[in-house]
Amino acid sequence: MTDPAVQSPEKSWIVGQFEGRAPEAHGISWSKIWDVGKSDLWDRGKTSPALVDIVEKYQKPGEMFQPFAADGRRRRVLVPGCGRGYDVIMLALHGFDAYGLDISATGVAAAEAFASKELQNPGAANFGLNHDSKSQSRGSVKFLEGNFFAPEWEKDAGGKFDIVYDYTFLCALHPTMRRNWASRMASLLQKDGLLTCLEFPMYKDRTLPGPPWGLNGVHWNLLAKGGDGIDIDDTTSIGKEGEGSFNRILYVQPERTHEAGQGTDMLSVYKRK
Repeated sequence: MTDPAVQSPEKSWIVGQFEGRAPEAHGISWSKIWDVGKSDLWDRGKTSPALVDIVEKYQKPGEMFQPFAADGRRRRVLVPGCGRGYDVIMLALHGFDAYGLDISATGVAAAEAFASKELQNPGAANFGLNHDSKSQSRGSVKFLEGNFFAPEWEKDAGGKFDIVYDYTFLCALHPTMRRNWASRMASLLQKDGLLTCLEFPMYKDRTLPGPPWGLNGVHWNLLAKGGDGIDIDDTTSIGKEGEGSFNRILYVQPERTHEAGQGTDMLSVYKRK
């Protein structure tokens, strides 16, 4: 799938939906896009191959994506801006109790409808070459409607998370909201919890209008350095390496990813301090 915001030098339709609107009101715009049936502009049609591969690579006991905690409970994963819930379903099929959050009621309904069918007969895209179906038991799936930055939905989630997965969520936010994104991620995760990010789009100039907004260098600046995610190349930027709320423990280029980011996507895992 080609990224509609960068395939043409002309301003994309989706960028036009956010021009002139306060960043705090962008959530309403995303809901309206769902309501008018334009979710295909970002819908990849399947779970992230990069996430499938990294989860299956590190699922053994003691590894970062082992679905059970030391006390035997299932580990809890959140996918904000989950859309139709492809990644939520995949994570549940790999043993996690998986939660999908979306600001759109239409989106949540679409995710629930898709999950009711997909969980009965999971497609091949949910699994990679390292999937061990014999030793895997399925976790639960729950979709929540709410604003990521507001607390109301948390009571239905039941507590903090062990893992949060971000793909095309940060890039959908106005740059002025990036620091709030980082602090919110830290507040939602358990101590030593993992923030897993499929960093996209890495090829887009950060100065170009979004969404999606270019993110090259943004995750490191926000999470490890404690910067603002905007003045990345400025040596006087607020924050220094190690002052962020996270330590990066993995940074790789995935062999498989969605077509829109093939060759440029990076996959990072950050541990909350």
